[in-house]
Amino acid sequence: MPRPGFVLDVDRSTPPVLFHHGESLRLEKLPAGRSRVLYPGEPLEALDDPEGAIRHALDNPLGDSVPLRSLLRPGMKLTIAFDDISLPLPPMRRPDVRQRVIEAVLDLAAEAGVDDVHLIAALALHRRMTEAELRHAVGDRVYDAFAPHGLLYNHDAEDPDNLAFLGTTPQGEEVEINKRAAESDLLVYVNINIVSMDGGHKSTATGLASYRSLRHHHNVQTMRHSRSFMDRHSSELHSSNWRMGKVLRDAGVKVFQIETTINNDTFGTSGPMSVLQKREWEWTARDRATFVGMKAGLDRLPLKARRKIFHSWQAPYGLTSVQAGEIEAVHEVTTENVFRQQLVPVEGQTDILTMGLPYICPYNVNSVMNPILVMCLGLGYFFNMYRGVPPVREGGVVIMSHPTPWEFHPVHHPSYIDFFEQVLADTTDPVEIEARYEKQFAEDEWYRHLYRTSYAYHGVHPFYMWYWGCHGMAHAGKVIVVGGEPRSVRRLGFSVASTLQDALEMAEDVVGRNASITHLHNPPLVMADVTA
Repeated sequence: MPRPGFVLDVDRSTPPVLFHHGESLRLEKLPAGRSRVLYPGEPLEALDDPEGAIRHALDNPLGDSVPLRSLLRPGMKLTIAFDDISLPLPPMRRPDVRQRVIEAVLDLAAEAGVDDVHLIAALALHRRMTEAELRHAVGDRVYDAFAPHGLLYNHDAEDPDNLAFLGTTPQGEEVEINKRAAESDLLVYVNINIVSMDGGHKSTATGLASYRSLRHHHNVQTMRHSRSFMDRHSSELHSSNWRMGKVLRDAGVKVFQIETTINNDTFGTSGPMSVLQKREWEWTARDRATFVGMKAGLDRLPLKARRKIFHSWQAPYGLTSVQAGEIEAVHEVTTENVFRQQLVPVEGQTDILTMGLPYICPYNVNSVMNPILVMCLGLGYFFNMYRGVPPVREGGVVIMSHPTPWEFHPVHHPSYIDFFEQVLADTTDPVEIEARYEKQFAEDEWYRHLYRTSYAYHGVHPFYMWYWGCHGMAHAGKVIVVGGEPRSVRRLGFSVASTLQDALEMAEDVVGRNASITHLHNPPLVMADVTA
């Protein structure tokens, strides 16, 4: 029976605590008597028969839906959309859950005589997936059967000939999605939920949308009023997507939603990486030696070599649930299963929230974690891993550990470079940035060209990452980055500290001496269920 997550009160006997630090690792001693550590639960047991569970879900749908096989017929137009490379993190070992589900759907389609089938990677404004990345997601058999014939491809949010405008919500939000998906007799969406933010109406209303549509919820006003992204009922981002979902439904877009959840078996139970999944006071002598050796080896390597090692890691996640059918009914069950793995009760808020940021986030898979993504991972994602109220009080201090190099992937993040060097050099205020600069980047023809023909994130994407962290920025009285490159951190508008102890002393200027501290022991992922 896997042990649940819990909160550890730090005393003098507590060993140093693991902090991820980009492509490196640190052990930090937290002050006794005023610190606590929020630990994730152990990985839930994986389903014994994933293929059987998938077939059962397709034949026994939830909500107002009939079995998938009853929706399939000869001559129909079927589109299968699936989540892109931004999840799971790290990528999972083969076979990917998406492959398992898509193969099951295609088997039913073949039995029903359906031969007009397209598969679309739901990118929104993310970079296009490479052939290797698509093969990993859908499997070689599916790729070889569809891609050579132009039937497996990346969604293009800037292709005017393949977008369909479907209407407007009562709030004036325009709904425009992939034309093939909109005009299909059935759209099957295949989703992986690694956090509760994913899935539901957000799958289609965001993943297959255009900038015209996305700008209505990827903006400062919406992001600041999402408390948090991981709690749909307190998230304006989700409220907007749910309103758009109704427009899609009213326009006749028929969606059969398939959502899956996986456990948090990020680093496995064997091999050197497995120590990162254990609680420090339970480390054996071998674990301690493994950690010391791994850290020493990493620290001796150049950054590119360390990055290659970490990005080659594939997690041994296990499938914990699969549900299919009507979108909202499916998503309710999915969310319950995500919370079952990740949610940990936490009493009261803290003065200081610490977090070690790893090498990966949704937008640097096989890429570089640039400073904007460091901010987004810390203040946009980890800060928002809560239900109720944030784990840190308003006006408190957030301390993030990451090297934060002034480095960008020139192919993946070209507009990020200009955003960082031009926009942030002028202002870090999200409202001002949105008003003065967003339109210019969003409509830039060179950025559009790179998004459509190369492997670049859309020109507006760095703006969305900045907005993603604006709730955290507004909530915190101070943000400090430990071990970050000073000029990068200062360009972000944050303070830099050489050590955690220095950062805690700097925090005293905001929250006073003997302030309470909570460390978010991520990854594996953990979500705080905070009661004030």
